[in-house]
This record gives sequence, structure tokens and C-alpha cells, in this order.
Amino acid sequence: MGFVKGSSKAFLIIGFLFLLDCVFAQECTTEEPKVYVVHLGAKQHDDPELILASHHKMLESVFNSSEAAKESIVYNYRHGFSGFAARLTSSQAKKLKDRPDVFSVASNRKLTLQTTRTFDYLGLSPNQPSGILHDSNMGSELVIGIIDSGIWPESAGFSDEGLGPIPKHWKGKCVAGREFDPAKHCNKKIVGARYYTNRFTEKTGKNISPDEYLSPRGLVSHGTECASIAAGAFVPDVSYNGLAPGLMRGAAPKARIAVYKVVFDSEEVGSGVSDCTMAIDDAINDGVDVLSISLGPNGPPYHTYTTVGEDSELGSFHAVMKGIPVVMAGSNSGPGAYTVSNGAPWMFTVGASTIDRSFYVDVTLGNNLTIPCQALYTGDEVSAKLIYVEDWQTDTSDRKGKISLTFLKDDSDILFAVNTLGGAGAIIARGSDYSTEIFFEKPGIATNYEVGSKILQYIRSTSSPTVRISRGKTFVGRPKQTTVAAFSGRGPNPSAPAILKPDIVAPGALILSADITDGYFTGFAISQGTSFSAPAVAGIVLLLKSLHPDWSPAALKSAIMTTAWKTDPFGDPIYSESMPRKLADPFDYGGGLVNPQRARDPGLVYDLNLDDYIHFFCASGYNDTSIALLTGKDAKCPSPLPYILDFNYPAITIPELKDEVTVSRTVTNVGPVDSVYRAVIEPPRGVKIAVEPETLVFNSSSKILGFKVRVTTSHKSNMPVYLFGSFTWTDGTRNVTIPLGFVPKTDTEWDLREFSSVAAWKESSSVAGLGWTITERNGLSTFSGTEASVFSPLMATNLRNASSSSQM
Repeated sequence: MGFVKGSSKAFLIIGFLFLLDCVFAQECTTEEPKVYVVHLGAKQHDDPELILASHHKMLESVFNSSEAAKESIVYNYRHGFSGFAARLTSSQAKKLKDRPDVFSVASNRKLTLQTTRTFDYLGLSPNQPSGILHDSNMGSELVIGIIDSGIWPESAGFSDEGLGPIPKHWKGKCVAGREFDPAKHCNKKIVGARYYTNRFTEKTGKNISPDEYLSPRGLVSHGTECASIAAGAFVPDVSYNGLAPGLMRGAAPKARIAVYKVVFDSEEVGSGVSDCTMAIDDAINDGVDVLSISLGPNGPPYHTYTTVGEDSELGSFHAVMKGIPVVMAGSNSGPGAYTVSNGAPWMFTVGASTIDRSFYVDVTLGNNLTIPCQALYTGDEVSAKLIYVEDWQTDTSDRKGKISLTFLKDDSDILFAVNTLGGAGAIIARGSDYSTEIFFEKPGIATNYEVGSKILQYIRSTSSPTVRISRGKTFVGRPKQTTVAAFSGRGPNPSAPAILKPDIVAPGALILSADITDGYFTGFAISQGTSFSAPAVAGIVLLLKSLHPDWSPAALKSAIMTTAWKTDPFGDPIYSESMPRKLADPFDYGGGLVNPQRARDPGLVYDLNLDDYIHFFCASGYNDTSIALLTGKDAKCPSPLPYILDFNYPAITIPELKDEVTVSRTVTNVGPVDSVYRAVIEPPRGVKIAVEPETLVFNSSSKILGFKVRVTTSHKSNMPVYLFGSFTWTDGTRNVTIPLGFVPKTDTEWDLREFSSVAAWKESSSVAGLGWTITERNGLSTFSGTEASVFSPLMATNLRNASSSSQM
């Protein structure tokens, strides 16, 4: 999968809220209408009533009466941008799409949902007398918007104790609903709360659960957890049934929270694009300072190829143009290549990493051998008979009250079978590509193949094997390795190959947060997913914005990307949970692991403004009319068109590198006025890189300086190879580092989607000693190298067929 040869478009605007299919049926008088999102671009004026009237007039052109036009409207978008959601037939939608004053028309697609240690691990300790946390007053003057599944206001972390008045710029409100009283449930912490139900009022056949709340209160705990991670207040002495004990708080503990509920418990938990777009429009008008959105399309993005200019929901673009950073989760479809979602360059796309904390149990076999294994188990000690199950589909042996050992990788079906068959638990031996613990109320033990083999050897050595499993324990610190989690979406960016994604990673595996407190739920949860790394970064962005209110969203992103750790906070390597396990590279973690303290003083930033985005749209295939509609600014694309590789992103990614390519960048000095920076290059093997000039001299009259990077390669290959390096500007104190990622053009045409399940077909010389060697053994090709392991037969066949002609 990947770059399709012969494609005339360089960029496909998609993202968690922004990947939409628009298919128009044949005109039919009996056709049932459905909701479409009609995007008209930037506002033509600031009077919302005039904008509303213009929407009605436009709809009258496809309806028989003005009354029918008004009744068709679901939402009017009139604050941050202009547009509406309306119930239309496909023929009516097509008529609107064909109008020159309409930017896009898209069907209302469903979107799905995507601590005590996290922020100490990242260096955000409340005990430090100085630093970004205290210097920003923990974000107390800013508001973070959480577009998600609502909030449980009684949960720990949402108290307003010690907070000052609500920030003066805030214009939002709290909306009443079932078991949500604004006078009681909103305070100086939760300053805004709204909810949106269009997805369920249209005829989808998906009904809201009777237990769900038609209010900002959320039965689905996802939004409560995200709000807690982004901006939860200090809560001492918490744990998850004894695991992960400590002081819980969010990234910006004093920031205010605005809730926009678009996800409801239903037959299919999720949201609709029209609801999310309305939430973004309201958030812009309410005065949020940062948006955190952990939603996205259902399923991985890498089999979707659309054309530039096809219908996309662009609410987040308008938020960014209003100075509001939009931080979004980067999908849970990893670890294969091309699995990252949310590829638009104005989005801040976040992947998930692990932290230096693990949960384990002691597994004691009947021969008194005790083995510590990963498990998120909080029950009592369990003793049981131990059996080996080779095939869960065909093995009919009695498992009631027994603990089963298996080497199958997909633990979800196994754990379901354990419950169904009355088993006492399971020990699952898995490959090195997946190291996080298993969620299971019974003992669900995760271990590697080596330990699994030892346990199997014991089972076969005795007629009555037994096992004892202890209650779960918490381990913090080294030698626990930091990894990019297996589920985290990986690059290259399937929607914009020249734009690196993800942008950054942050802790998103086994994160403790606030939870709902109703019935079975205890008020605290341990969860994982990019859904929970995104709000951590959103909170950090808010802290940075508190210190630098004049920085643009692009400058804030640049500061975080260029100062990120390439190792863990202790200097140890970051690995990628992939097949095979390997050192992480920019397609795994973007700029690296977020480093909040360094981000406050980056020295230089790669900034972007509206003109940069206009040039980007020109390079991506938009025409002048579409760009004017979208941006609200008359613009004419220059001739020749701008070069997509010159887009001023804090990374250089060249999808089809051949011979020599030169790209341009500019940097803005945000550090000491009189500064001198010199270039430091770490090129990939087989690639030469030259920078002109090699030194940048800043002073009071030279704050923004440009430079060119010339990339030359002699690589020749008949199959895709990924090459990585880095480029740094340094003044001796500050290191402004951007990743380099190249895919040399191959002599043979490849559809890189064939490699989507293999994130390891990568080569990096930026970390010494990492390289792959193809070896023929018993008719199968394998890789040797750092943490190497055997590939699937299909992949091995592909490699074997290509390896003979590959020249490095």
C-alpha cells in the first residue's frame, strides 16, 4: 500500500473527522433523504443571522418551498465558518455540489472513539519550583475543548477548588439535560457543556441506549477519561483496585474544561460528522483555546484513496485559522505501515507510547518455578489446573475451572472463549511486537514465546500440571522499556505522503484516569489508545499557549516536534512494537516523544500562516475558486505551482526521491534576539545532504530566515525502502531537530499497500548498528538485525522475489 503510481494528486485531505465518502445515487422521487454536510468555506461576514438566511436561500434552490428548506436543516455552521447539515436526497445534494459557491458536500459519516505516572515520566512534576507547569500557572487562564462522549461531572479531578474566576474571554454556556443541571454540575472547572444528537435523529436505525443521557453527562466514559488526562485537577491517593497508586492529575491541572458531547451509548458507539462539525463551530464561537478530539473513521485508512478536492469536513482548518490548535488521535490501527489517520497538515496528530510502568503477577508452576508475567489483574490469588490449548477453534477439551496456555496472538477471541467455557484464566504467549498488558477480569497473563515454551515444557513433563497466579503488582522505572505501542497508527501518511505523520507520540498505554462513578464503576479506569495520548498533548499545548499566547498553532506544533526526545527520558532507546520489534523511527513516532520542558524554549520554529496554506492547496490541486471559498481570501495560484515539498513543515519527507531534490524551509527566531545557529546533519546511508547557508545569523532586523536543503541519492532498488535521518539547527544550547524521511523511487512499480502489515521494512542509519539482512533458510526469507524475527510466509515470498535485484 502507499503511493499509487500515476496519481496526479499529491495530497488527500482526510482525518479523524475528515475522511468522508460522497456517493450520489440516481435521481428518484421516492428516495429517502439523509443528512449531508455542506461546506461553504470561510464566512463572508460576521452577522450569524445573515449567514443563516443565506443558508435558507441556498436550500430553497433545491426544494419546492422555503418552509421545506428550513425544515431540512439539521445544523447551521455560522461562527467559525459557513455551512450547514441538512436532510437531502442524493439528487438534491448533487445540485448543491454543482454550485460554484459550494466548496463541498459530504454524507454524514459515522466516527468512532479512538495519570499517576504519565506526567512525572514526562518531567511535568508539580514539585518543581519552576518550569512550564508552574510558569503557566497550570493553564488556569485557558479553556480546553473536549469533543467526545460527554463528562461525568462528579468524577475525581473536576473540582474547582482553588480556581479563580472563569477567564474573561469565555463566552460558552452549559446546556441542561437529563441528570445534568448547569447550576450544579458546571463550575469554575467545567465552564461549558453542550450535546449534539443529530446522528440519532436521522433515520440510521441506530438508537440511543435507554440508559444514556440526553445531556452533556456521558454514560460512555471515554470523554470523562480524556478530560481528566488533559486537564484533571490534583487527586491524591488514587489507584485502580490497588494498581498504579499515586497522585492523579492532568497535563494542565488548572485549565478549564468545555465539553462537547457528540458520542452516545448506542448499538454502534460513535458520532456523526455533522455533530462534530457543529461542535467545532460552537467551540470556535465559545472561545476555546485548544481542541482535543479523539474520534476518527471506523477502520484503518490505508485502503482509501480519494482525489484532492473531494468532499471533506474542514471545520478543524477554520479552528486553526482562528488560532485554535486542534489535537487529534492518530488511530489505533497499527502497527502496520500506512495506518495513521488524520493526515491533514494543520492537525496535530498524536501516536501512543508506553511509559516506564508495568503491571505484573507472579506465575508459580507446580514445580515451584516462579515467573513474573504481565497482567492487569486485580483479583485474589488463583490456583488451578494448567492445560495447553493449541487450537481454540477445534480443541474441545474441558476448560472449566482451568487456566489455559496458548500461543495464539489474537487474545480477544481467546478471552471470550475462557469466559464462555468457564475457564479460570489464560496465559497467552505472544510475539515481541506487542508488550502491553491484557485487560481481563480473570487472570489474563501476557508473556513471550520463550517463557510460554518453558511453561509448555512443564505441562508436558507431568501428568497433573498446576499453576498459582498472584494478585497484580505495579512496577515503575527501569529497565522497563519505552516503546511505540503496537496499536498506534504508523506512517507513511496515506493521505499526504509529503507530510510526516504522526507528528509526535505521548503516553497512551495503560493510563490511569477519572471514570464514571455509577454502579459497577469505581471512579478510576486504566485505558489505552491514541485517544488518551492526544489529550495529554492537548494539555501540554495549552500550557505552551499560556506562556506564548502570540504563537500560532503551527509554531506550537513545531516547538513540540523539534524538541522531542528521540530516546526515553532516561536516555535509553525507544523501540517500536512491530514485527519484528525494532528501534522506532519517524514513521513510528514523528518528531519523537513529547518533551514539555524543552518545548517551552525551542529557539526556532517552523511557522505557517494562511498564505502558506493557500500555496499548499495550490500544490495539492485546488483551483482558485475553491481556495477562495475555503479561505475567504481572493488568491491566485502562481505559475508554476508551488512545490509541495517546500511546505514549511517541521519535517522533510520525500516520497519518491530520485537523484537530486532541493527543498526550502524558513525558521522564525523565538529565542534570544541575537543568535547564531549552525547546521548539523545526520543523513541516511547512501544519501548526501547539503544545507545552504550552513549558518543562520539572527538579530533585531532578521527574525525570519530561509534555507535550502539539497538531497542527493544513489540508491537504486526494485522494492520500496524507507530511509531516515535528522537535521538540526543548534546554537550550542538549543537543538532544533527535524526528522528526515525518504522513499527512493523504485525502478519497478509497487502498490505499497501490500506492505501495510509490515512496519519493519525500514532502514535507518540515524541509529548506529541498525540494518536488515535478508537470509534464505529452508525456503523462507527472514530478516536478521536488531530484535529481528521471522516474517509471514507471504511477506517472505515478496522479499525473496525482490531481494536478488536490490542494490543498496
